[in-house]
Amino acid sequence: MTIQLHNPAGIAPPFSCYSHGASVPADARWLYVSGQVGVTTDGIVPDDPVKQIELAWDNLLAVLADAGMGVTDLVKVDGFITRPDLVPHYRKERERRVAGHAAATTMVIVAGLAEPDLLVEIQAVAAR
Repeated sequence: MTIQLHNPAGIAPPFSCYSHGASVPADARWLYVSGQVGVTTDGIVPDDPVKQIELAWDNLLAVLADAGMGVTDLVKVDGFITRPDLVPHYRKERERRVAGHAAATTMVIVAGLAEPDLLVEIQAVAAR
């Protein structure tokens, strides 16, 4: 199965490694990944925001793997961060983790997440 990425010529190109749209064949198996946060396996939220971003990606990729999927199965990724200064760190880690797979992506700076110590949350949709 191939996810088709869409970046039409009539609009500005993406700002980084993502696509403006993605479509999936009708016979695909879908996976909706709940928001993953930067928490360790024993429930600790590190103070370091870059570590939280890394852990959130670790957790997202673990859910994909548990479903027998990987980054090339990502259709849509939504990142929520609580501070503008985290944008370059989030983009760098996203690009490292997706290794060139430019799924449709949204990144939003929010006032806060469910717990005050959390600085990043990533949710995704994948298909295979």
